[in-house]
Amino acid sequence: MALTQTAKKQILKKFATSTNDTASPQVQVALITEQLNYLAKHFETHKKDHHSRRGLMKLVGRRRSLLEYLNRKDTGAYKKLIETLGIRK
Repeated sequence: MALTQTAKKQILKKFATSTNDTASPQVQVALITEQLNYLAKHFETHKKDHHSRRGLMKLVGRRRSLLEYLNRKDTGAYKKLIETLGIRK
């Protein structure tokens, strides 16, 4: 299931670096994290849904590469983002 427009707007408002920012790594990672949280709940009830599991693995890889890029370019923003989202404990 895709994120609702209201959920996306809230994430954009919270993580955007400027007013019209929709493509910064911070926003992309936040959106992907929200999708991953939804899929994690989905797999609690649908354990044999292997097609969606493949999509989950692709999202994990995309998020990881975006986080690596952000860490290379702006370490302060990277640390703030992972602390805010509660990932990489």
